[in-house]
This record gives sequence, C-alpha cells and structure tokens, in this order.
Amino acid sequence: MNTKRQTAGEISKKLSQDTTRYDASEIGHAMAEGIDEHLYQAVANYKDIIDEDEFCVVMLVGKDNLIQNVIRRKFYCWPFLPKPRPNQAVFLYNKNIDNIQKRLWVLPSDMVMAELASLGPVHKRYKTMQAWSKAFFDGKFWDYIRQEHSIDMLSEHEYFLKHRDEFIKSGGNLTDGPCIEEFDFSKIQLKNVIDTKDLVHS
Repeated sequence: MNTKRQTAGEISKKLSQDTTRYDASEIGHAMAEGIDEHLYQAVANYKDIIDEDEFCVVMLVGKDNLIQNVIRRKFYCWPFLPKPRPNQAVFLYNKNIDNIQKRLWVLPSDMVMAELASLGPVHKRYKTMQAWSKAFFDGKFWDYIRQEHSIDMLSEHEYFLKHRDEFIKSGGNLTDGPCIEEFDFSKIQLKNVIDTKDLVHS
C-alpha cells in the first residue's frame, strides 16, 4: 500500500493550525532525542581534519528561513571552545578513546537565557542552565566552563592566537566550516518570555 509522504510545507501548515500548548522542557527533550547518531557523524566528518586529541562537537538549533514551524539542527566540530550562543549544545570528544566524554553546555533560546540569568532560585532542572546563562551575561563563560569540567581547552580567539604563525605560513583557514553570525543580545526583551512561571521553583 503506497502512502503519499507529506512535504515539509504540508506538515508546517498542519502544525500552524494546532492550538495545543506544549511544555518547553518536553519540546527540548524531544529535540535532543536521537542526536547521538548525528554527533558521531559529525565526528566522523571532522576527526581526520582536526589535528587535536580533543575537540568540540556542536549542535546548533535554528528555525527554517522559508518554512514556518520547522526547526533544523546543524552539527559540526571545532578544535576549540566555540563562541557560546542561544540554542546551542556543545560536547567534548576524545580521539584516543573514540568517545564523546561529556556535555560541556546547553544554552536555550535568547529570551530564556536572559530570563534565567535575571531570576533568583529556580527549579532544580534549570539550575545548571541558569549557571551557564549567568556566566554568559557576566562575561565569565570560559572560566566557568573550564572550572566546571576541569578542562583547559582554548577558546576560538585564544586558539587562533596560539597558532597564528602556523596559519599564516600554511595559508590555512579554519573558518571554512559553518559561518555563524554573532548574536545581537540587544534584541532581547524579557517581557516577551512566555510561561516564565514554569522556570521558577515554587
């Protein structure tokens, strides 16, 4: 029996007519399901290119530019700690044991980051994410991540400074990977955050 497969546009139209309210944490867990395969596929694509024993595997979540309600996930790797940004998850891979050792951080949307950073006590499920968000807005993100995970990996800027002469001699350009624009946090308005009561520990 042949069943016509729905297009992304058809699915998007159906979703736009759905008035059900979904819990943000449930959506987050659903999006994280089955990412192992994609993380290790990214590792396979990059591990022969990156000449480091350890490197970061990044998952970036974003909306589709053309189709409403469609969320896309992009996976790639960097030999340094990538710049933190909303809707980003970063993991640490070790070549010697061929394994993703740990999750370094997971940052939510821009508005949720701002809300978490401005709140007092929150439910225990949000404590770690709140600490990451506060470290980001306090300008101490790298220090916090290194201390939390007992690592000394360089940030992107530090990595380029360390290897500057090598890059100049070889003409190499590590920015051949996905080009990620800097996020403008001046766009954040806390009043736009929906259901913030779900974040606060009652």
